[in-house]
Amino acid sequence: MAPQGDRRRFVTGQAGEHPSTRQPSRRSGEHPSISGAGGHPSGGSVALLALEIRYEHDVVLARQRARQVAELLGFDSQDQTRLGTAVSELARNAFEYARGGRVRFEVESATGAARQSLVVRISDSGPGIADLQAVLDGRYVSKTGMGVGLVGARRLADRFHIESAPDRGTTVEIARVLPRGAPPFRPHDAARVAEALAAQQTRSAFEEVREQNQELLRTLDELRARQAEVERLNAELAETNRGVLALYAELDDRAQDLKRASEYKSRFLSDVSHELRTPLTSVLNMTRFLLDRADGDLTPEQEHQVAIIRRSVESLTELVNDLLDLAKIEAGRTTMRPSYFTVSDLFAALRGMFRPLVTSESVSLVFEEPPPLPTLHTDEQRLSQVLRNFISNAIKFTERGEIRVRAAPEGDRQVRLEVRDSGIGIAPADHERIFQEFAQVDGPIQRRVRGTGLGLPLSKKLATLLGGRIELASTPGVGSTFAVVVPARLPEDVTSASGHVATFEVR
Repeated sequence: MAPQGDRRRFVTGQAGEHPSTRQPSRRSGEHPSISGAGGHPSGGSVALLALEIRYEHDVVLARQRARQVAELLGFDSQDQTRLGTAVSELARNAFEYARGGRVRFEVESATGAARQSLVVRISDSGPGIADLQAVLDGRYVSKTGMGVGLVGARRLADRFHIESAPDRGTTVEIARVLPRGAPPFRPHDAARVAEALAAQQTRSAFEEVREQNQELLRTLDELRARQAEVERLNAELAETNRGVLALYAELDDRAQDLKRASEYKSRFLSDVSHELRTPLTSVLNMTRFLLDRADGDLTPEQEHQVAIIRRSVESLTELVNDLLDLAKIEAGRTTMRPSYFTVSDLFAALRGMFRPLVTSESVSLVFEEPPPLPTLHTDEQRLSQVLRNFISNAIKFTERGEIRVRAAPEGDRQVRLEVRDSGIGIAPADHERIFQEFAQVDGPIQRRVRGTGLGLPLSKKLATLLGGRIELASTPGVGSTFAVVVPARLPEDVTSASGHVATFEVR
């Protein structure tokens, strides 16, 4: 037993102050009584019905009234059953342990709550509950099952509140939130509910038990249907899971096959490139030997034929070098050699390389003097290779006008290097395609100066290894601008971020 004067309160469910500390008003001798519309002392509740628990059949009456009130407020049959069961359990506890009590139904509009609630308060003046916390925790159950009733009522309610003190009785308050879509309950609606309740006939205990059994059977049927549906869904889910697992297994196999194919391709390209470079280098040296007249003069026709051979071998050597570079990048064997240099020095080297290649008087190659830029610390050879591809393409596809190479600062310590031409241009639909390996854009000039289709894809991968990107702006018939944007300092973690692998050689 709790000490005298100790009044214990337990609240579960929604947070906030609940009006269960107030004893409900009751007209003396009323059994049952229908209260008129009126406000709760808190000003947020409307009283609906109050009845006395004096005899055993009043417990059955409390259950019936709970179901009827719930039905009038728009609750479905399952919620009606839940509320009726909770009220009958609490009313039975009041009758058995306190020899009677009171049940009061109200509609509450709590401050800040989005929806109203049906509140049922069951109070008695009995001996109270000695070990309330043990009962609520499920650690104590009496021979008559009091603990089961309290715990069960708490589970069936959206909100549960109980107060109990020795020799002062017990007050239990449960609440269910009104269904969504139900119209707001106003004080004048209480008269309508009261009239409807007065018009409904109460049933005998036998009829109530029969109704309860029917509800139990309906609930069991619903549970069987739900169980069957759950089993069906579980079977479908199991089948789906087997399909997903099979798909993942197939994807893993495909991924392994693709990985092996990529490794074989990279190894093949690397081996073939190495095997071709030696004879190609020999042929280049022999053509240079002949063109330098080291073994005597050549006739004009011989010199022309040797020059054709040399240009063909140079084109083939360029293809082999590109293939070898692509194979190294894909195999993760690229070595980055960052060094310090200026954009002016880079442009000077490119100018000396490409000026002799511009043989048409209708095309001019212009290198703009760079603005003040930071000294670069990156792989000069890789960056030069990207720009060489840009300039070489511009020379191939520009029949008249100008090819302009320029530099400018970009963002936070980045440099933008551009090659702008007045050539044939590229249609927007081909902007992504030209960066695919071996892709070619069809056209009269393209057929005449057809390349390998590897320069731009290789340039894109090299720009990624340098921590930068490639940008393209082009209009057919107007010209193209290829730009590479790179950081002034080569990031140490750029390879992991870009998805490529490279080793670094510091010098």
